[in-house]
Amino acid sequence: MGRMKSALEIFERLREGNLRFAEGLAGGGAPISPARRNELISHQDPFAVILGCSDSRVPAEIVFDQGLGDLFVIRVAGNIAEPSQIGSAEFAVELFGIPLIMVLGHSECSAVEATLEELMRPKEDRSPNLAVIVDRIRPAVAELIADEQIGEDDEVDPALINRAVRANIRAAVEHLKNNSPMLGDLVARRQLLIVGAEYSLTTGLIEVFTDGADSWE
Repeated sequence: MGRMKSALEIFERLREGNLRFAEGLAGGGAPISPARRNELISHQDPFAVILGCSDSRVPAEIVFDQGLGDLFVIRVAGNIAEPSQIGSAEFAVELFGIPLIMVLGHSECSAVEATLEELMRPKEDRSPNLAVIVDRIRPAVAELIADEQIGEDDEVDPALINRAVRANIRAAVEHLKNNSPMLGDLVARRQLLIVGAEYSLTTGLIEVFTDGADSWE
């Protein structure tokens, strides 16, 4: 239970940092001085893993008001959990004993929107590298558009994008749990908490909405 207690303490640290950021008071919890930089030359001890989107508007250290060495951040378009991202999370959890992984998606995610558009209006000339991201997001959102109709010039319904964003975050959480025996075992033994959260581009606030959300309130 020691590591789980630590995970709940980390929740509070992240929540307080996010509130500072959203209220325009960031800076109080983010050491970035030369002294801190020198302190981290020989070691690091991040306290949480954040699997987030590469979107330039959602840099984890800033939106959580944290500094150098505080977070182990994995960023990829659409916050997907492919083998390289899962391996990075395993590396951090094993090496640093981190008890919390947060999958951090965000509102108006372009990668999710691109996937919805691909499902509704398939393109023949899509880059195979971009297709890897779209194909990872696709299963999480495909059932959401079963009854949707979209014309050649129509925009995707914003409400649909919002639902798809959360579905994609949940899928990444499940991929981390189910596609890594190591992480899954730690979760089963209550030594690791993996949660999904959404950052609002409008408010600057982060909402945890998967299992563990009660720890965020």
